[in-house]
Amino acid sequence: MEISDFKDDTRIFEIYPEIEVKKATFKNRFGIDIVGDLYLPVGYATKKSAAIVVSGPFGAVKEQSSGLYAQEFARWGFVAIAFDPSYTGESGGAVRNVASPEMFTEDYSAAVDFLGLLPYVDRERIGAQAICGLSGMALTAAATDTRIKAVATASMYDMSRSISQGYRDSYTDAEKLKIRNYLGERRWQDAAAGQYETGPHEILFDENDEPLTDSHGLPDELPENPNPILKVFYDYYKTKRGYHPRSINSTSAWTATTPQSFFSFPLMTNIKAISPRPVLLIAGEKAHSLYWSEDVYQAAAEPKELIVVPGANHVDLYDRKDMIPFDRLREFFSQNLA
Repeated sequence: MEISDFKDDTRIFEIYPEIEVKKATFKNRFGIDIVGDLYLPVGYATKKSAAIVVSGPFGAVKEQSSGLYAQEFARWGFVAIAFDPSYTGESGGAVRNVASPEMFTEDYSAAVDFLGLLPYVDRERIGAQAICGLSGMALTAAATDTRIKAVATASMYDMSRSISQGYRDSYTDAEKLKIRNYLGERRWQDAAAGQYETGPHEILFDENDEPLTDSHGLPDELPENPNPILKVFYDYYKTKRGYHPRSINSTSAWTATTPQSFFSFPLMTNIKAISPRPVLLIAGEKAHSLYWSEDVYQAAAEPKELIVVPGANHVDLYDRKDMIPFDRLREFFSQNLA
């Protein structure tokens, strides 16, 4: 592991000058270098503090939402690290823009490894915070890694369920087979070309019930009368509000074969194993993703809590500090990492 001075600041959120930030690099158990921004509270060197691992959303980088959350945690006295998952951002991985549920789950535990070796962190007081599509990975990591003492999510997505079952579990068995057949054919094409094409990670179907596979990420301009979900993500990733040049969602797309592993890796199978450690789920009242948090709340064992933020849509909990219930997050981690 390596800690160095923080340079080349490209963070897109308000910076608190009193919070010291370092660049951190550490390896996961597969040998991939994970890069994070380490947020250090005032007076951190004089004591052992509780710590929080932060990542997400799916296709975002640490200079976006996860860094905003980590900085808030540091302001409250936690050591916090916001990291780029494997194959994305500044982290390693030979093939870029690959999403792997197993690897992203492992990255959370690798970040716990890193924090627990710092002399100013109490390794018995480490929690996890996830945003959007990394939420399922954080919950999956916590189910197995008992070193994670408390876990919170915001605007949760279950990426395995979404990719393999469709939005609100809408795929028919025939459609699932068509997607698997497409992914197999795509692999033949990538293998023959010796390179990996990008494509949609969540596949829609046309009027003839055939997969739409020519999408390569969010459009540079919104079409007329856009799908409301598309518009929500566009308003963050493609505008000054949330754009970052290293973010997959801002500039590119995942590799086209990315969905394959999500068909084979159901997240949160062992979610009840998190108990008696606590789970906090936060979602927007108007978020298209609310049902994932509601379903996870039903599946999890006590202690658990679901907070529905009035008037908030999915991406409001990425960066709207007036809507994110930070007071409750502070209370949650303070009580459970005491």
